[in-house]
Amino acid sequence: MLESLGRIKNPLVRSVAVAATVCSVVTLSTAVIIGVTNAKDKSAYQLGVYSSLFGTVGGAVFGLVYPSKASGNKSTPDINASDSYVWKDWRNFVVVRKVKESEEITSFYLQPEDQGEIPNFQPGQFLTIKLDIPGQDKPVIRTYSLSDYAEPCEYYRLSIKRELAPNALDVMPGIASNFMHDRIQEGSVIPAKPPNGKFVLDVQKSIAAVLISNGVGITPMISMAKASTRLNRNRPIWFVHGARDGRFHAFRDEVMEISQQNPNLNVHFRYSRPRPEDTGKYHSVGYVDAALIKELFGQEAEYFLCGSPPFIQSIRDGLKESGVPESRVFFESFGKPMKSDSEKQTPTATTGEEFAEIVFTKSGKTLTWRPSDGTILEFAEANDINPPFSCRVGVCGTCMCKISEGEVAYQEEATATIDEGSVLICISQPRTSKLVLDI
Repeated sequence: MLESLGRIKNPLVRSVAVAATVCSVVTLSTAVIIGVTNAKDKSAYQLGVYSSLFGTVGGAVFGLVYPSKASGNKSTPDINASDSYVWKDWRNFVVVRKVKESEEITSFYLQPEDQGEIPNFQPGQFLTIKLDIPGQDKPVIRTYSLSDYAEPCEYYRLSIKRELAPNALDVMPGIASNFMHDRIQEGSVIPAKPPNGKFVLDVQKSIAAVLISNGVGITPMISMAKASTRLNRNRPIWFVHGARDGRFHAFRDEVMEISQQNPNLNVHFRYSRPRPEDTGKYHSVGYVDAALIKELFGQEAEYFLCGSPPFIQSIRDGLKESGVPESRVFFESFGKPMKSDSEKQTPTATTGEEFAEIVFTKSGKTLTWRPSDGTILEFAEANDINPPFSCRVGVCGTCMCKISEGEVAYQEEATATIDEGSVLICISQPRTSKLVLDI
C-alpha cells in the first residue's frame, strides 16, 4: 500500500485516499467487534463513531505528509540507479560527429542506430567497442573512457589518441586507434557494450577531489568535472593536467568553460615544453608530479589519476610519501602499470595442476588445459573461443566472467576490481582439476 501511496504526486489526493481507506477499515473493524460482543449500550456505538472519526483525521494527516516517490531534488539525480535503457551484449552505434581535439586525439560522438534511448553512466566509466579491421582474423575489442557527461544522455563521446609505433622497436602501431582515426568517419557503425568500469567519481561526496592526468588521461576527468558541475557544485574539485604544449593539449577551452560555470572547480595546466604562442594557456612549466600536487593542494582529499603507467606510478609513490592513504587514491591506466615495492613483494598464486578440465558453458566445449597453454584467455582463443578482452594485463576488467565451479590461480595481481563469483581470464590459469566458466 505504501508503495502505491508514494506514486500519488498530489498531496491532497493522497490525503483523501488515505483518509477514506482508514475510515473504511476502522468502521468495518468496530462494526465487527460490536456485532461479535453483542454490545447494545450507547457508549459502544459512540466508540465506533469516534474511532472512525479519529481514524479518518489521522489517515488524512498521514497521507498529507507522506512523501511522494516522484518528488525530490531533481537537480541531483541518482546516477548510480539502475536504468531501464541498459542493453545486453552488443548494440550498434552510429558515428554522428568526428572532431579533432589535438595533434593526437580525435573525438567520436556515438548515437544508437535504432534511435532508442541510452542510459547515462557514472563519470569515469568506459565504453567497450568492437571493430572489424581488415587483415585481422577476428574483431578487435577495445575499451575507451567516456569523455563527456550530460543530462539527459543523448550520445556517448569517445576521445581516442592515435597510438604510434614505439621508437626503435619493430612493432605495429596501435591497430584500433589508427583504424578509428583513419577509417572511421561520420556514418560509420560501431557495436558497443553498455558503459562499465569502477574508476568513478561519487559526485555526492563533500570531500575535495583532485583530478590528475596527462595526455589522453584527461578524458575521464572531463566527465568527472562536468558531472560535479552539473550535480554538486559544492564539492571542491582540482583539475590538474599535463601536456607537452598547446598542440597536444586537448579540451583546454572546454575545461575552462566548465570552470567558469563552477566556482569550486580549480584548474591548473602544466606544459613540459611550451611554445611562445602558448603564452597565457598554461599555468606552470614542467611535468605534473607529486611535488606540484603538494604545492597546489594540501588538505584532505580523494585523488583520481589517469595517464601513462609511469606517470601514475610516480604520483602514487609521491602521494604515499606525503602520507595520503591508499584508500583515497584511485587510478586507471589501459597499459600495464608499474607497481610499488610492497605490491612487487606480494606473492601471486601458482597452479600445481599438470592438467585441468575447463568447461566453457556458453560455447558448449569441454577442453583439457595444460600449463604450456598459458592463460585461460590464450587457451580459449587457441580453441576458437573468442571471449571479450582489451588490456590482457588485468587492468580493464573486460574479460571478467562468471565461474560456476573450481578455482583459478592469478599469475599476477589484478588491478581491476573483480566481482564476487567472477574471474579475470587474461591473467589466470586453473588452480583446480576442473573449472566451469560462463564463456
